[in-house]
Amino acid sequence: MKKRKKNLSAGDIAAYILITFMVLICVYPLLNVLACSVSEKSAVLGGKVTFYPIGFELGAYKKILGMTQIWKAMKVSIIATITGTGLGLILTVAAAYALSKEKLHGRKILSGFILFTMYFSGGMIPTFLVVKSLGLYDSYAALVVPSAMNVFNFIIMRTFFRELPKELEEAALIDGAGDMRVLFRIALPLSKPILATVGLFYAVSYWNDYFSALLYIQSADKYSLQLRLRQMLYAGELNQVSMAAEGMATQVMSESLKMASIVVATIPILIVYPWLQKYFVKGVMLGSVKG
Repeated sequence: MKKRKKNLSAGDIAAYILITFMVLICVYPLLNVLACSVSEKSAVLGGKVTFYPIGFELGAYKKILGMTQIWKAMKVSIIATITGTGLGLILTVAAAYALSKEKLHGRKILSGFILFTMYFSGGMIPTFLVVKSLGLYDSYAALVVPSAMNVFNFIIMRTFFRELPKELEEAALIDGAGDMRVLFRIALPLSKPILATVGLFYAVSYWNDYFSALLYIQSADKYSLQLRLRQMLYAGELNQVSMAAEGMATQVMSESLKMASIVVATIPILIVYPWLQKYFVKGVMLGSVKG
């Protein structure tokens, strides 16, 4: 029996066109940066590069990857991202799971204190003074601890825990399980999608963060990758102004380095994403409770 082909309506066609346009808007800058990073110098300077490279040169990548400071900074960023993501998930899960339980006395007050920090903060200078008074200044911990828990991620995870079927928890409690066992044996295994999502949020935030390093890190060997690239590009721009008499080569190399540095800083987080993508659309709760 042949399947009938579904005719596309005008609304479907318009939706496909809109989605295609949005995809192009998102993808084009990435392709342009990648193409400029490997194109010929003259093509980059002349603005001829769009989404495909003109010529092929790896001079910018060789220069960036040949810098020992870049590898040291990448190591710092990787350690801060892994540590911060792990710590963030632990704190967020602990707070969200506890405050999602109606039997917890004072949970509304505690939730209110947490939500208050989402809208109001002490400001940059008081935060800096707190970090310094705790002995975190110019230490690796300063890259992780001040941003250890994000309130938005807490809200997402608390809402997820609230929607978990109470029948599962009640059945486990009847069988003699305690709260910790319910968390590790029931809640967390069913929370893989939200854990992957929140974990990716934390990882991207820590990986892209340069402001914490800018405020709290003084030693050059503790710079994060983003701060190192920022300083390198900023120095390149100053160089370009002071050495404008040298003409084209200085400007083109600066542009090539900018594009190549963006690619170098983006690739690690793009490698992680496909491993977590499947959890965004996986319905682990389907069929877990019937009736």
